[in-house]
Amino acid sequence: MSMYDKNISQEKLKSLEFAEAAREQEWKSPSFALQLFHGNPDFRLIYPFPAQSAEEKRAGDEYMVKIEKFLRENLNPDEVDRTCLIPDTVMKGLAELGAFALKIPTEYGGKGFSQYNYNRIMHLVSSYCGSTAVLLSAHQSIGVPQPLKLFGTPEQKKKYLPMFAKGAVSAFALTEPTVGSDPRNMKTMAVPTADGKHFIINGEKLWCTNGMIADVLVVMAVTPPKVVKGREIKQITAFIVEANTPGIQKVHRCHFMGLHGIQNGLLHFTNVKVPRENIILGEGEGLKLALMTLNTGRLTLPAASVGIGKWCLNVARQWSNKRHQWGSAIGEHEAIALKLNYIASHTFAMDAVTWLCSAMADDHTRDIRLEAAIAKYFCTEVSWTVTDETLQIRGGSGYESASSLAKRGVDYWPVERVLRDVRINRIIEGTSEIMHLFIAREALDPHLSKIKPLISGRVPLPAKLAAAFKMFSYYALWYPKLWLPPLTAGASANLVHPLNNHMMYAQLASKRLARYTFHQMVQYQQKLESKQSILSRVVDIGTELFAIACTCTYADHLVKKGQTNAVELADNFCLDARQRIDAHFRGGAANHDRQYLKTAKKILSNEFEWLENEIIK
Repeated sequence: MSMYDKNISQEKLKSLEFAEAAREQEWKSPSFALQLFHGNPDFRLIYPFPAQSAEEKRAGDEYMVKIEKFLRENLNPDEVDRTCLIPDTVMKGLAELGAFALKIPTEYGGKGFSQYNYNRIMHLVSSYCGSTAVLLSAHQSIGVPQPLKLFGTPEQKKKYLPMFAKGAVSAFALTEPTVGSDPRNMKTMAVPTADGKHFIINGEKLWCTNGMIADVLVVMAVTPPKVVKGREIKQITAFIVEANTPGIQKVHRCHFMGLHGIQNGLLHFTNVKVPRENIILGEGEGLKLALMTLNTGRLTLPAASVGIGKWCLNVARQWSNKRHQWGSAIGEHEAIALKLNYIASHTFAMDAVTWLCSAMADDHTRDIRLEAAIAKYFCTEVSWTVTDETLQIRGGSGYESASSLAKRGVDYWPVERVLRDVRINRIIEGTSEIMHLFIAREALDPHLSKIKPLISGRVPLPAKLAAAFKMFSYYALWYPKLWLPPLTAGASANLVHPLNNHMMYAQLASKRLARYTFHQMVQYQQKLESKQSILSRVVDIGTELFAIACTCTYADHLVKKGQTNAVELADNFCLDARQRIDAHFRGGAANHDRQYLKTAKKILSNEFEWLENEIIK
């Protein structure tokens, strides 16, 4: 290995260590998803399906009626797309409705809604205008209100939360032009003043949603390092920064493929003076704050995704009945009928995942870091496919803009705009690729925590021997159980047919997944971290199993409320998911990854540049 390669390895190691130090280290509460990866899912954690109380649902219903009426009467999403602006009158009206303080406690003037009701509202708004949904969600899913609720001091809450109840907008400033998913390379600096009472921030932040109109920001910046056992440890700290502070320059508003109405920009910070008391959580705790905020912050995207999925189902159903070709409605042709089934069954699965995770977030007796990440990954991927299939069903009318369709006097469903808007969801708040790595790391944590003392150079020999004995004792009991059928039927015994069969499949496949993961760990050991193709299969299988379990319990819940045909949608989704799971298992045993990766290296070294011939570069 060359010196250059060694430098890359060292840099990668440092980044991994930095990220590892910021993650939550313990599982203090149970996680159904974590158990699913380890072959021992406790279905009591998701069954019976958690339902809103009548009082809470009524509060959500009443607010949703108000905001839907306001949006219908005052906001034209296609005008927002064309003008790239959400009108000031709409911003004022949203403020009067308390839409910028949905989760803020009533004692600070907010609506005090639960995560479940907040997600219902985001689900509704997303089905109408993506830009407005992002305005509201970026502000209160990851913007100032959420970290303040979780970690703010009483003084910080008293000062800032009432501002949002009056309509102030916030933003979250983390990403930089040269720093995406690796925060260790962050360059924005916050240097304490000589008296230690303030910090001076210098740097720049990119893709800061709401940044161009924000009144208050959460700004992540590098603060002086800590020295631990002779090693400097980089510190990232979160600051509340008021946007009118001298030295903040809104340099450029970014424009994107979709979401034309969002105020996303590049911000420069030049000698921005911030009081020490504006630190949230603690000095050096910024990355931990970001990760913990995202545990619930990510749940807005599943809610938005299912709102879009339901809108697509409405469009696809109507058009498939209305449009006739070759003597019959296009929905009666098998090619379109199969697409309709996918849209309906997978929208139902998104619905199940979204509301189960929303209820878990409000429960506070569950660790949802895995559930939230899986929900974000699953729903954003599915909603993209659902929207793409809807455009395909609409054909040329789907590709034509809504304004053009309206001028022709025909149905003007804005599928083209929705497709552009929804694409970003597979990127923001963790790309699908980063979600794979995050989910894999958290899913493997029980294994890694047992191995870590054995490979650490800082653990004395007696402690290593004790850890080794404890580890082998655990696996001597755990591993044989993975080959045994479930001792009890669990939740499947209470489900109607065929949901009981799907739940039993999930139990058996969970054991198979745990065996497969363990075998890969034994084979590759520390190298498994770089085997992303293997980790992706592990994550995709676990994600599908989680969706199956959510869908079955959700269908059971709806059946008991009288919606008997929910079982049909759940059954169809589970049949598709099981096919995908079986394919992933087969791919784990026999694949061509090595050959494909070899070709990719040749592409990077320009060996296939000849294929780029006769184009205008």
